[in-house]
Amino acid sequence: MTNYLVKRVLGALPVFFGITLIVFFLMNMAPATIADAAGGGEASSAAARAALEANLGLDKPVPVRYLLWLKALLSGELGLSYRTGQPVLGMIGQRVLPSLILTGTGVVAAVAIGIPLGVMAAWKPGGRWGKLAGGLTLLSFSAPGFFLCVLLIYFFSVRLGWLPAAGMYSAGGGGSLGDLLYHLLLPAGVVCLSNLGSLVRQTSSACGEVLGEDYIRTARAKGLPEGTVVWKHGFRTALLPVVTTVLNHIPHIIGGSLVVERIFGWPGMGSLLFTSVSSRDYTVIMGITVVIALTVLATGILMDIVYRLADPGVGWGGEGR
Repeated sequence: MTNYLVKRVLGALPVFFGITLIVFFLMNMAPATIADAAGGGEASSAAARAALEANLGLDKPVPVRYLLWLKALLSGELGLSYRTGQPVLGMIGQRVLPSLILTGTGVVAAVAIGIPLGVMAAWKPGGRWGKLAGGLTLLSFSAPGFFLCVLLIYFFSVRLGWLPAAGMYSAGGGGSLGDLLYHLLLPAGVVCLSNLGSLVRQTSSACGEVLGEDYIRTARAKGLPEGTVVWKHGFRTALLPVVTTVLNHIPHIIGGSLVVERIFGWPGMGSLLFTSVSSRDYTVIMGITVVIALTVLATGILMDIVYRLADPGVGWGGEGR
């Protein structure tokens, strides 16, 4: 297992550096820089913009700037924000927890609802559970995130006035847990609905295949309770693809949801990324890219480990034993 992990990590390194290289060069292909955004275009002289670019190191060729950024990264530094002058690592650290709270709550709620609903839909596909699963899956896949945000804000904030439309805490609310949960319901609900469809569909599909197997019919013929047949024999066998679907949501939890955070004014990674892109804050964009890329690659390695632990026949060398 140790040798396998070493090989996977070494194999992921070129992918990681390739991602940073592509993002860095695409980012620097933008027609404007932080100097243009800060100077307001014509209101700032060309000399002032040139001085600001020289101060930030933007006057160097793009390959040189990437190598300098890479050197700082390998030494454990993500640089300073062009916009605020603060360390990028500290800015990201402040935004990770709010993103974890928001998207983590939404994904956990989606798992808690989607997996049981998917199993029930596979058990009785033509019944009310199957119809409910189909309706929620259709809503999840067909409705864009921004539409769900606007829809929930309109009904629960504007029309009914039950829930706040923006923010993580109320102004002067003291930052209590109850106030946090009060503001969390709407954005976490959008994240839950957005992720619910894939979980319901994958669970229903995997369990539907398993429940048609011969050993399931044998278990029923022996007189085992239906709940035992469905959950103990059916769901446990179909658990691996379901776990894979759940693990695929980990990068989303860490990286946050840009649309949801932006609309609801939630101070997470997604809103930080939006602000950084709008202001051409390249160092922060690259810092967020590093975090998300590492999370995606680590999740891929984790999924491989789960597959091999669940199916020993695969082996740690990639071949069956």
